[in-house]
Amino acid sequence: MNPQEFVMVCVYILAGLLGLCVGSFLNVVIYRLPNEMSLSKPGSHCTVCNYSLKWYDNIPVLSYLFLGGKCRKCKAPISPRYMIVELLNGLLWLACAALFWKDSPAYAVAAAVVCSSLICIFFIDLEHMLIFNRFTLLVAAGGVVAIIVNGKWLEHLIGAVAGGVVFLGLYYGAIAILKKEGLGFGDVKYAAAAGLLLGWQKFILAMLLASVAAALVMIVINRVKDADKQTEYPFGPFLAVGTLVGLLAGDAIISWYIQLLLGNTIV
Repeated sequence: MNPQEFVMVCVYILAGLLGLCVGSFLNVVIYRLPNEMSLSKPGSHCTVCNYSLKWYDNIPVLSYLFLGGKCRKCKAPISPRYMIVELLNGLLWLACAALFWKDSPAYAVAAAVVCSSLICIFFIDLEHMLIFNRFTLLVAAGGVVAIIVNGKWLEHLIGAVAGGVVFLGLYYGAIAILKKEGLGFGDVKYAAAAGLLLGWQKFILAMLLASVAAALVMIVINRVKDADKQTEYPFGPFLAVGTLVGLLAGDAIISWYIQLLLGNTIV
């Protein structure tokens, strides 16, 4: 193993481990932020018996597995979401290092922060139907870093304007036609930030994936649960997943699709 390969292996290991640790903090954010609780006080504790977790109860993934998904003191079940968030964030940080570090360490770090923000958006909006501005701003900040790194400011600016305008039109269109909000204004702000991050091409891909996924999931839910047509569902989780795919695999998917089209047109 040459020195460059050794450095990259260290980067990957560090990215994965830091991602796991940050994922543990994301669980705190996901639970406390929408409930208007302090992120620092009190310390991590069982929400059933208020047992204060020791350091060895807070080891990402391992503590959950060792405790069997239960509180050490009262044995109340702990949601598997905690382990899922930790593991998912660790894997996404590792993916960002593998995909972007060699070309731009700054962009790799920014992409990792965006991925963590998307995880928060997904789980908070899924439960509370809220997209907090702080996460939208972090996604937009990732867009600024992308512009600095690749210099394609027009592509990203078009994406931001397109995202904001289209979703603003959907927002007011739903109010005019349905006499109610079809999506939250947080979705509008987020769409503009996602457009800035991805650029218009990958933004279109992300929104297409989000829309198709949302439609399919809604069809399944309505058939299984026979839900009321007036029931509202959050769109933020689908936007987050679409953005994540666009961020990590957008270029590859678009290149594959273009090659597919060109291949079909050649006789």
